[in-house]
Amino acid sequence: MSDQVRIAFEPAGTVLHIPRGVPLRDVLFRYGVEFPCGGAGRCKGCRVRLLEGDLPATPIERERLSPGDLAAGWRLACCHAATGDLTLDIEQWEAVILADETPFAFTPRDGYGVAVDLGTTTLAVQLLELSTGRVLGVRSELNPQARYGGDIMSRIEYALDPHGREMLARLIREAIGALIGDLLASVPVSAGLLREVILVGNTAMHHLFCGLDPAPLAQYPFETAHGGMMHFRAAELGWRLEGDPRVRFLPCMGSFVGSDVLAGVLATRLHQSQRLCALVDLGTNGEIVVGNRERLLCASTAAGPAFEGARIAMGMRAATGAICEVTRKKQAFHCRVIGGGAPRGICGSGLVDAVAVALDLGLIEPDGLLAGAREDLEICPPVRLNQRDIRELQLAKGAIAAGLRILLSRLQAGLEDLSDVYLAGAFGNYMNRISAWRIGLIEAPPERVRPSGNTALLGAKMALFGDKAQTEEIEQILARTEHVSLASDPEFMDIFADAMQFPDLTGSRPITSEDC
Repeated sequence: MSDQVRIAFEPAGTVLHIPRGVPLRDVLFRYGVEFPCGGAGRCKGCRVRLLEGDLPATPIERERLSPGDLAAGWRLACCHAATGDLTLDIEQWEAVILADETPFAFTPRDGYGVAVDLGTTTLAVQLLELSTGRVLGVRSELNPQARYGGDIMSRIEYALDPHGREMLARLIREAIGALIGDLLASVPVSAGLLREVILVGNTAMHHLFCGLDPAPLAQYPFETAHGGMMHFRAAELGWRLEGDPRVRFLPCMGSFVGSDVLAGVLATRLHQSQRLCALVDLGTNGEIVVGNRERLLCASTAAGPAFEGARIAMGMRAATGAICEVTRKKQAFHCRVIGGGAPRGICGSGLVDAVAVALDLGLIEPDGLLAGAREDLEICPPVRLNQRDIRELQLAKGAIAAGLRILLSRLQAGLEDLSDVYLAGAFGNYMNRISAWRIGLIEAPPERVRPSGNTALLGAKMALFGDKAQTEEIEQILARTEHVSLASDPEFMDIFADAMQFPDLTGSRPITSEDC
């Protein structure tokens, strides 16, 4: 028996020869198959269809999949290894990854630098010429850790075991090192002139990259093992870069509010504002900062999974085949699909739009129940939303809205006092702000909401030009910031329950883009 097996993917036509016994999870992730629950067999997000070969159904599959699905060849990739030749029906797709080209003020210095936005789902890496601030190249890809869990808590759970922690650190370091090496090889840059690499990411990514024990993040009071600035040399990370440049991972702001949010504060200059502003990062984890040059409050909410498409029956990342925009056309849904063609699922921005339109059409009640005893809503065949999907969105949007309300209350302010609300992250950048207001996700008037792109990457680039003054600026931001634990706020549950409701606009004139 050969030690190699043949795996063919349709309709892509890709053929791989891999060692016998390799888990399919390790093979299929880079070809677009998602593993939101980390391979626990709970979510059915890794469904593939067997066209040729033998994959006997496991007990988990017989529990999760219908007899008709099993007979049609559907399997959960997380339940199987490559023990024989297989032909699998999977859809090859590319994710939309948000980079940044925003100009900013800087003090020129010699050499080159690399800025890295280490996201839970995606990685974005930019190479800069430090004398001009010019971006010479960009590389991005999916975070390879996602095969061990699409959300933060699944990954932390996997990393509680020392072997898992070592595995996740190695995976992410190798991926980022390869992207940096690819960037340096693609442009006429002497690697010896690479002065520094700056990384930002949420608190979990900070710990998992740095090899820190994530156990404190897995239990109350959810504190960090070490949330401060982390310093490395490239060689310590296994990166063979000429000159062995310095590598810094910027500090976290507190608990689950990471250095990606600190970078967002730097990018928006929120800490220098005279007026009250808010920064809301709607990624896998929802993070909020409210304040001005006098005081900053920050908090995190467990809101991201629904916005990333996880826990939604037909949810998916913003990638080819995802419904990304839904508008009302007479009395029906009108959808836009990434890449065109038939939809495969719905991503976060499409979900918010779809529910906003359904509310306007009277298909969803303010309490979130489907009207008329419906079992589900057909958005665009075959994509449908069910009652559980609506409830997942209510939980996510309620957490964000409640967090913003509580932080404002701590500052003795209200929504009417906010001059600007900066939306950071890919989801926040592509989300329709009128739809967000319609469902009660962002309750501030839409005209005050500013989609701000990848503020994490922009802030990381600004830090590449850091001198003593900027180091002091970061220290001042951290000293001025108070982390608020929403779960310990005595009013949180009441505010959260109220914020889960959808706004009842019966008899009101709906806001349109002309109002913004």
